[in-house]
Amino acid sequence: MSIKTAIVTGAGTGVGKAIAKALLTSGYKVAIVGRRKEMIEAAANEIDPSGTNVFPVSADIGDFQAVAGLFEKVKAKWGRLDLLVNNAGVGAPAIPMEELSAEQWNAVVASNLTGAFFCTQQAIKIMKAQSPRGGRIINNGSISATTPRPHSAPYTATKHAISGLTKSTALDGRPFDIACGQIDIGNATTEMTAKMATGVLQADGSTAVEPTIDAKHIGDAVAYMASLPLNANVLTMTVMATQMPFVGRG
Repeated sequence: MSIKTAIVTGAGTGVGKAIAKALLTSGYKVAIVGRRKEMIEAAANEIDPSGTNVFPVSADIGDFQAVAGLFEKVKAKWGRLDLLVNNAGVGAPAIPMEELSAEQWNAVVASNLTGAFFCTQQAIKIMKAQSPRGGRIINNGSISATTPRPHSAPYTATKHAISGLTKSTALDGRPFDIACGQIDIGNATTEMTAKMATGVLQADGSTAVEPTIDAKHIGDAVAYMASLPLNANVLTMTVMATQMPFVGRG
């Protein structure tokens, strides 16, 4: 195979950008995707100043037509797709669930779940038809895919659903050499986790500062998952700050 190609959603900042960097180092050509055009282009210039191996594409992954257009652009540019990383995600305000609006709920579902499904559909279509056949899909589940934080119902519900999407994709992709796995991340240092340095609400009602880890570790883990041959798969992997309150009862 002459080139390896990847799409990473939510790649303008944080974990997504760290994943794109790691894949670039591993020899991939990477399409980085986000809603804000200027942010995606700035990230592309940062991680690939030459502009030859990173392709910035602005798209709202909650929009079916936008997703179809995104995958058409990548296929037209590089001819194939070897890896999709469904990383994009948003949260809702940390308020009691009965106070959330329908718009807030729908925005989280559209980004975290519907967008991942739309991207998975388009990736499978390309991976089934290309030669050599197959590819890999890696979903960002977050440790919220198993354990919630207080006041996180929309985010937690969508991340639990991602676990189901991962398993269904792994099963349905089997006959076509399409592998699917999930990485569950605990407290990578990003803009989203900055508040942990000053304290966040815990399940017992207290507020506590939580440790974080460099997002580079997440990028490296995804690059490892992507390095496997298609007859091997990491179905689930958890990468977390060792001393964060997750294992056990806090």
